[in-house]
Amino acid sequence: MHLAVTQLYKQFKTRQGPLVALKDINLSIEEGEFICAVGASGSGKSTLLRLIAGLDTPTAGEIQVDGVPVTGPGPDRGMVFQKYTLYPWMNVAQNVGFGLKLQGASHIQRRERVTHYLEVVGLSQFARALPQELSGGMQQRVAIARALASAPKILLMDEPFGALDAQTKETMQQFLLELWRRTRTTILMITHDVEEAVFLSQRIYVLTSRPGSIKTEIRMDLPSERNYHTKSHSTFQDCKETVLDLLRNESGREAAVV
Repeated sequence: MHLAVTQLYKQFKTRQGPLVALKDINLSIEEGEFICAVGASGSGKSTLLRLIAGLDTPTAGEIQVDGVPVTGPGPDRGMVFQKYTLYPWMNVAQNVGFGLKLQGASHIQRRERVTHYLEVVGLSQFARALPQELSGGMQQRVAIARALASAPKILLMDEPFGALDAQTKETMQQFLLELWRRTRTTILMITHDVEEAVFLSQRIYVLTSRPGSIKTEIRMDLPSERNYHTKSHSTFQDCKETVLDLLRNESGREAAVV
């Protein structure tokens, strides 16, 4: 198992008392898979990703990458956030190579990796540009290139296109699919956009309302080669409605509890 999350439980201390964010999370991802996790607001999606990234520690349970327990951040996991988190005083090439510099890579190694991944994301001609000179979609490509440059085993993505306009978002979805086909990097992405999850992923994990747990796992019965026209197929619409119905049921359950 490439990524294994077992009996994961996360509780936070609040002024009102303990708050259980995640409960009994069990999921697994094989090498090279593209997986999405969806859930209502407050279902613990971002918390789950932060735990896998090693940015927070679980209250109970275990996370393993290739059999090695996750105890903190590591180069085997790259992270892409919704906000681009680029350093504004660094140009594109410097941003992409920053993680490599922290890892102690030589100047030659950094230059080769940066050149390669800027080519992969189609931004070679913008190597010397500052982030403020780029569009939102281009800035997110830089963030993806930076994450990939460190050669992670798993790319973790926290609603990476949530801040983009609809047209740019659709373009970036197609870009990400093509990037995944080219690199075969394992991807775990969380999103609140059901259509996005169905379009991108091979499997979807649907989370319950708080406390978040895995309600169900759905395999996308769609062709591996997908484009804009895929969204109009009846199979795509059926998958989308299935996920939406599950989330509507969760919203209704939460409202009934309140």
